[in-house]
Amino acid sequence: MSKIVLQGFLYDEKSSFKKGPALAPPMIREAYHSESSNYFAEDGMEVLPSHFEDMGDFTIQDYFDIESITKEHLKKGLPILTLGGDHSITYPILKALHQKHGQLSILHIDAHSDLYGDFEGDPFSHACPFHNILREGISSNVTQVGIRTLNHEQRTHAVKYGVHICEMKDFEKFNMPNYERPIYLSLDIDALDPAFAPGVSHHEPGGFTTRQVLKIIQDIPVPILGADIVEYNPNRDINGMTAMVCAKLFKEIVVKML
Repeated sequence: MSKIVLQGFLYDEKSSFKKGPALAPPMIREAYHSESSNYFAEDGMEVLPSHFEDMGDFTIQDYFDIESITKEHLKKGLPILTLGGDHSITYPILKALHQKHGQLSILHIDAHSDLYGDFEGDPFSHACPFHNILREGISSNVTQVGIRTLNHEQRTHAVKYGVHICEMKDFEKFNMPNYERPIYLSLDIDALDPAFAPGVSHHEPGGFTTRQVLKIIQDIPVPILGADIVEYNPNRDINGMTAMVCAKLFKEIVVKML
């Protein structure tokens, strides 16, 4: 591939604690272009704006418009990278990808498993996308890494749907799945410890360093067919530090997609 589709969703209506991720896509774009760094990824590839069919950032009124917008962009026949937005956007994005490509394996990097059947009365909350994805058969192979907030309900759903979970406390034992086909990557920025990424709604101590997440991405052995970067909350950031982390991870994901 020489190009990927880039789309952003200015959406955080399914956030359960603090609003703010709707502001993230333009801030990640700004950090990517910042003169404080450059366009190079760590393998030496220059990740240039010319590598993107950039569809822009979308203000969403109806949650399910995310699916229809994504379906339209998939007509270009390219891998698709999405900037969120809260984590609820992953479900409709993957619905669109499933209709085009069938079941995909998913690598989910997060502090939270997002396996609630519903949260605070909303089955489409940002705490629920992977339950919906598994319940509907959109994927049957989900690996989650970095998790450190599992409760009884989410453990029950993980067992029911055969989710492969490497909790953060066990990360030194993590082995990358032996993928043979392209995957979907969902990266929630609160997977990182708040010391490295303070600009998130849910500060969950004991998380990844930036280097650890970079290594996970760099070790993915197959192309990435679709990906998202979600839950960056500029309202809680400090000096744009988390935006720059997002931009760094963004470039490494693009390398894998290309």
